[in-house]
Formats: sequence, structure tokens, C-alpha cells
Amino acid sequence: MRVLRAVSVAATMGLALLEAPPGFASDTGRQLVDADGVVHLTNLPADPRYRGLPGSGTRSGALRIPTGRSARYLEDIHAIARQHGVSPALAEAVARTESGLDPRARSPKGAGGLMQLMPETALALGVVDRFDPRDNINGGVRHLRYLLDRYKGSVVLAVAAYNAGEGAVDTYRGIPPYAETRQYVEQVLRHAGMPRSLDIPSRMYRHVEPDGTLTYSNVPPAPGAPASR
Repeated sequence: MRVLRAVSVAATMGLALLEAPPGFASDTGRQLVDADGVVHLTNLPADPRYRGLPGSGTRSGALRIPTGRSARYLEDIHAIARQHGVSPALAEAVARTESGLDPRARSPKGAGGLMQLMPETALALGVVDRFDPRDNINGGVRHLRYLLDRYKGSVVLAVAAYNAGEGAVDTYRGIPPYAETRQYVEQVLRHAGMPRSLDIPSRMYRHVEPDGTLTYSNVPPAPGAPASR
């Protein structure tokens, strides 16, 4: 049986057409975002981590991938992150790592949407529709903000808890010894442009603007600026 080899491209690159063997059977496209942020595309996934790619399909011996999908949600992610005092780069990094910016992504464990909310988490956050992009982003960013507050601005612990749960982080008093979680944290930090050594705590600085807006940043405040960590 002939199969279509997965094609790896940069996570931010859009593809319009990928060639497939002549006479290849029609199917729906699938994608997998690996630990390096590379997107693997195929219409015959051999790995259960592959997720559906809405709007894609194979016609006339080609796998067609919709373009412009990722950039569509970045403005919302950044705006909502700023609204809740979360670094836009960090919120975007979590969304990219969780779903590859696919609003219809579903995980084998039941998480869904851009920021991969579990049903119970979505319910607790008041998210009505996990697959509505803005609703999902709002819930995911608020959850991330809560975790940053809980772990006193530690990005590493907040991101680890986003992946493995607060119970696991509290039990191990740090990043749980799970390969998946360590890889996940490293990938988020890489996408966010933050230090990737898990042995060095990645700290967020909290600053209250004159208008009362609370802002988190991984950049230390200027000397003399009122800020707390």
C-alpha cells in the first residue's frame, strides 16, 4: 500500500498544496506539532497524536491545506492576554504548543480548542463553547493567569501545571518527572522567547500601570519602577 509521507514545515508557514502519489485515495488532512514546533502533515496518520485539519482534504492526487488559519487568531490571543495581564508572547506560545493554533483540535484525552481546555476546566471557567475561538482563548488565558498567580509568577511552574495539572506540580514541588511535561514546558518557553533551562526558574514580573492595568512580563522593570514579583 502506498502512503503519503508526512511533510514537515515551520509552524508559522502556510501551505496551499502538497503533492501526493498519483491516484492517491481521498482522505482528510491531519497534522502533528512536534516538540520542536514543526508541523507534520499527512492524510494517513500512523501516530495517534495527529489531529484533524479543518478545511483540508485530498483531491486530484494532492493534499490541500487551508492557508492563513494561524494568523487569524493571533490578534485575539494578544488582545485577550493583555486584557488579563498575561504576556501575549506566553499566551501565544501556549496556544501554539497546545493546538498548533487549530480551533477545532481535539486531544485523545478530551481536551479541545485552541488552548485545549478539558470539559471540566471549561465548565469551571464559564466557557460555553470550547470550540469557539474567542471563548476558548478567553478561558485558556484566564486559567494561565490563575496559574501564574498561584505559583507567584513562575512561568515554568504555571506552564507545567497547565499541562500536567496543579496536583502533579504540588506533589512534586516543581515540574513533574514526566517526559511529556518537561518537553511541553521547554517548547512553550522556546516559542515565548524565554530561557529554556528548566533548572533556572523563569520569572514573570508584575507591574501595575497608572490606570490600574495589571501587566505581567518576563522583562525586569526599570530601576525605581513600582513592581512586584
